[in-house]
Amino acid sequence: MSHYRHLDMDERRRLYQLRQSGRSVHEAATELGRHLSTIYRELKRNRHLDDEPMFRGYFPTLANDKAAARRRRGLKISRNLPLATYVVDRLEAAWSPEQIAGYLRRHRIGSGNVCHETIYQYVYSEEGKRQHLWKLLPMARKKRRSRYGRKPRAARIPEANTIAQRPPEIAERSSFGHWEGDLIAFRAVFGKANLTTLVERRSRFTILCPNPSKHSTEVITGIERRLRSLPPPLRRSITFDRGTEFARYPRLASALNIVSYFCKPSAPWQKGSVENTNGRIRRFLPFDTDIAAVSDRQLQGMVDRLNNTPRKCLGYQTPQEVLSQQLDAPLLSVPVDP
Repeated sequence: MSHYRHLDMDERRRLYQLRQSGRSVHEAATELGRHLSTIYRELKRNRHLDDEPMFRGYFPTLANDKAAARRRRGLKISRNLPLATYVVDRLEAAWSPEQIAGYLRRHRIGSGNVCHETIYQYVYSEEGKRQHLWKLLPMARKKRRSRYGRKPRAARIPEANTIAQRPPEIAERSSFGHWEGDLIAFRAVFGKANLTTLVERRSRFTILCPNPSKHSTEVITGIERRLRSLPPPLRRSITFDRGTEFARYPRLASALNIVSYFCKPSAPWQKGSVENTNGRIRRFLPFDTDIAAVSDRQLQGMVDRLNNTPRKCLGYQTPQEVLSQQLDAPLLSVPVDP
């Protein structure tokens, strides 16, 4: 199967010569070994239009410049000022390019039908670099590069209740009330304070629990306190990695009837929802943050921002919207206190 490719400069010069000599478009296409529609498209899109009729027409150098300008990174956004303003505004609100593109497509805002790749190209274009838009991206990388997972932590918990033993409804995200938990650590120079991240698998609703240390009793107590405010159908299971901070997991079963499951040794990536959420949280709370100096109000504001940002995996609904729909169900009318 052949793929369409633009004419190069030599082909444009030859096309100009053929047209100047009176050859038809069909004859020019045959001479160049190109499809007829390719030549028609070239002549239509790269024709020079001028107020003076004598300066109108197809000229190879101008045609090449026009074609190159269309391919310039981020041009579709940069030449649409309302769209560019909206994209920058949403980036500043901590939306990712995928979330922006999905939201525009879902709500048909203006003429902003762009894909996330176009937004990335705009961010890394010369104009985007001048505005330092890369700093507003989820990973805030100055140059685009492939993503790498973090190094797994050592297995410290006996191999019981592995992730393979979870009922299919958890793996398939077909029901609510199944959570993933992880710990976010910070520089040791700031002390032992850390955060527990809890993410509901179906809605991606996030809860943060500040902890004074990594001692398992304190970590599990914080999880119990936060999940206790939920109705029982919304706190059915939780999946951890095998870090020692979760060693006292049986307390969740005795206090709240929550079943705990664990990733396989050296495979924390198996709880992908919370790992992904931790990456989002790092935008606001990088490793060198003094988390003890961050107030509960600031933490809650950040969580509210995450829970009210549209997600591609939710059809560009927000986690708050998805969970609220479930809470409106007859048996789940208890409000959530995150």
